[in-house]
Amino acid sequence: MEKRPLHRAGRKVSVVGLGTWQFGDGWSHIGEGDARAVLEAAAECGVDFVDTADVYGDGRSERIVGEFLKDFRASGNERPTVATKLGRRGPQELAAFTLDNFRAWTDRSRGNLGMDTLDLVQLHTPPDAVFASDAVFDALDVLVDEGRIASYGVSVETCDQALSAIARPNVASVQIILNVFRRKPLERVLPAAREAGVGIVARVPLASGLLSAKFRPDTVFAADDHRAYNRHGEQFDVGETFSGVDYATGVAAAAEFAGLVPEGLTPAQLALRWVTQQDGVTTVIPGASSVEQARANAAAGSLAPLPERLLEQLRELYDRRVRAQVHHRW
Repeated sequence: MEKRPLHRAGRKVSVVGLGTWQFGDGWSHIGEGDARAVLEAAAECGVDFVDTADVYGDGRSERIVGEFLKDFRASGNERPTVATKLGRRGPQELAAFTLDNFRAWTDRSRGNLGMDTLDLVQLHTPPDAVFASDAVFDALDVLVDEGRIASYGVSVETCDQALSAIARPNVASVQIILNVFRRKPLERVLPAAREAGVGIVARVPLASGLLSAKFRPDTVFAADDHRAYNRHGEQFDVGETFSGVDYATGVAAAAEFAGLVPEGLTPAQLALRWVTQQDGVTTVIPGASSVEQARANAAAGSLAPLPERLLEQLRELYDRRVRAQVHHRW
């Protein structure tokens, strides 16, 4: 598994990480035993970056990851880097982003994860006003000084938000949606991050599963799965669900995508390799709900570069099928 530097955090992390939203809520339910098996399989395959959040299942995801980390403490082996998030436990307004709230929220995460100092804490897709607030970032600096967190980043919805975060001197990472169907970050965000030494954590790399090419126009998702209840942005930003692509359009585009997959790869592996091949990406964080998925995702971290002809075909597919729906929005 290739490792890449997260410069401002002073760490190297696996180019393929593991997202754990699915251990909390918003997807079909995963039992704790199955979640633990996914974590173990990913780690065995070289994955050493795990992303979670304090609101995934109201802390369930963090607690599952925390139980997993106990084995590393007992064995003395080097544990994965864990990134969590804060900021969505209160109202989505600048007044809620205070040092007192940050202390309370990080203390809760420290307890859930069993960590005295959190490796990386990310503001969790905060409102625009947060990015312009010196007080917010001063408060995060205080958390570092107090030893509650080792470093911090921002998880964003838009490229403009990403650029604002990258300009902050102590932001270690920006987490942003990046996949074959969401390419705008390639234009300005990745170059700016490279120049500043800020890590890029690429999320939603499979477009909520569209790029696995397993869905049909009549696929039915469980009522508690965000791919059913947030398809039009009813609960949170629609860009988090199918990357903001209309479902029918996405299924049709994914079928074309599947036709471009080289022999020996799965559609999901092609999608992940495309992300890791983008200059400036530090790690990509696909979720996994089974051991098989975790292993297949991890295998993408050691694949050869994709040929230029294939990259051009993927660009053409985006331009023809998807660009008009998403490129101007985020």
